[in-house]
Amino acid sequence: MKVLLDENIPKRLKLDFPDHQVFTVADMKWNSRKNGELLSLMLEHDFRVLVTFDQNIEYQQNFVKYPVTVVVLIEKINTYRTLVRFVPAMQRLFQQSTLSAGPYILK
Repeated sequence: MKVLLDENIPKRLKLDFPDHQVFTVADMKWNSRKNGELLSLMLEHDFRVLVTFDQNIEYQQNFVKYPVTVVVLIEKINTYRTLVRFVPAMQRLFQQSTLSAGPYILK
């Protein structure tokens, strides 16, 4: 599965998903893109999942227009040390053959 880590997610987290194609926004040179533009670029490049720390994205985007899965990580701070605890849940999610468009909230 092709996964994009938003720029608010530690780059190091991509190493925790060796069974998937994981890129950061910086890898793709998509830094500072607005969410709508980022989701469009994801669709153009066959990404299926965006992992983000942006808790407002679920209210700001139209997931009919942008049919991608967005994993929203909810934690007090977005350091690798705090977000790595979500890796097992994300790995299980990424193994599903069909993912619905829209947000998946992990707390």
